[in-house]
Amino acid sequence: MLIHPWDAGTEEQSLAFVRANQFGQLIAAGRGRDVPVVVPTQFLLADDETVVLHLARPNPVWAAIEENPKVVLSVAGPWSYIPGSWRAEPGTDPELGVPTTYYSAVQLLCRAEILTEAEEKLDVLRGQLADLDPGQGDPSAMPRLLTGIRGLRLAIEEVRGKFKYDGHKDAAHRARVAERLAERRGPGDAAALPYLG
Repeated sequence: MLIHPWDAGTEEQSLAFVRANQFGQLIAAGRGRDVPVVVPTQFLLADDETVVLHLARPNPVWAAIEENPKVVLSVAGPWSYIPGSWRAEPGTDPELGVPTTYYSAVQLLCRAEILTEAEEKLDVLRGQLADLDPGQGDPSAMPRLLTGIRGLRLAIEEVRGKFKYDGHKDAAHRARVAERLAERRGPGDAAALPYLG
């Protein structure tokens, strides 16, 4: 992912974004494959260095991880299209403005560890359920569930965050775009507003 200095996220900002958006794409390249295995999945950022999740046993990602434990967890948030006319400098032809898309994206480069023991898988499930569904009962009461899944622990080795919201433009420019986003109220527009202040 191309990250310019003006849209680079700090590690703290990037992990906060991941914590608030715990659904992403797990990408495992494996070895000697034509394409990587890409799995959309819910996950839990257990701490600033660890992600845990579980997937069904037949998932093709397991073979790719066994071939190569280096994986990427990619998380992207809402996006908002910005017409070129909004980005044209005042006093210039609006048709000469360059359109863009605002978005947030974080990639966690990780080393994956497959968890097969019942207690390890229960720990993953308990953590995810405590975060997503605190009223849910103890997953140990569902032994059939445990046999159908494997757990995954991802040790985060690098955090790459990109927050593309015209950070290289001046405050007046960003305020003009923010005003138009607030008027338009399209998908992703409200999510972009805090980044333009």
